[in-house]
Amino acid sequence: MERLDGGSAVPPEFRGGIVALGNFDGFHLGHQAVVRRAIHWAKDRGRPAIVATFDPHPVRHFRPDTPPFRLTTLDQRQRLFAQAGADAMLVFHFDGALAGLTAEAFAQDRLVDAIGVAGVVTGDDFTFGKARGGNVSVLRDLGARMGFGIETVAPIVGEGEAVSSSRIRELLQAGKPREAAALLTRPFAIEGMVEPGAKLGRELGWPTANLKLGSYLRPAYGIYAVRGRLPDGRMVDGVANLGIRPMIDPPLELLEPHFFDFSGDLYGQTIEVELIEYLRPEAKFDDMDALKAQIARDCDDAKAALARN
Repeated sequence: MERLDGGSAVPPEFRGGIVALGNFDGFHLGHQAVVRRAIHWAKDRGRPAIVATFDPHPVRHFRPDTPPFRLTTLDQRQRLFAQAGADAMLVFHFDGALAGLTAEAFAQDRLVDAIGVAGVVTGDDFTFGKARGGNVSVLRDLGARMGFGIETVAPIVGEGEAVSSSRIRELLQAGKPREAAALLTRPFAIEGMVEPGAKLGRELGWPTANLKLGSYLRPAYGIYAVRGRLPDGRMVDGVANLGIRPMIDPPLELLEPHFFDFSGDLYGQTIEVELIEYLRPEAKFDDMDALKAQIARDCDDAKAALARN
């Protein structure tokens, strides 16, 4: 799958494509419905299917002090869009220049001139352009004038509420990764490069792979049953601490998975860790023996949780 720059003209083979347009952070059930509609439309017309996303998220531009909230990185989104059947991911770099474009200028410059867009699919609550001056009604009018079609997709409702990235974030922060996974259609996963740590886990008999959380949302701190995707594609079960490690001074925020039945050097390699089930909050113990006993129980609990999944 190609990754295209939303600030430049796309290569000829992608001109005239059908574009799914949105943020798509998390690529949950609602996002999947939008992209699925665009892919079906593109296939029916014999055109390329393009998923357009924004990076950084507009919230990061307008409110730079907002705590980390991302559910997916660009690399993760690209893989998910490819698995859905899209031909390309188009990334609009969200900066002052993009934020200053009116809805009409965005449609003309970024959709018509740069892509030669034949059709656009969005959620029916999509807004765009300077000061959110554009909505789907405005986009439909612009499409009629500029020569591209518009289709919209209504929100997907689950358990009486519309599926949204905000709702998924709330579930993760409440320590409910299974419920979040139901809306995502897969477990929430953190991807990153394994970095050297204090090696306390190795000393205790449970070596860990240390990942910084970066721009990801901070789920509830605590112990999780996890699955890891290794660089060679293997999936391995494990248990992880996500948080500030209260037994170690100074506190350092990390995701530290220990993978069962795995031995090897992962330093400097990129892995992805899925949060399957929340087991307990972080805790501080009286001594290392008490910590070791609790880790052993956590491993048993994680294996039981993963067996149920």
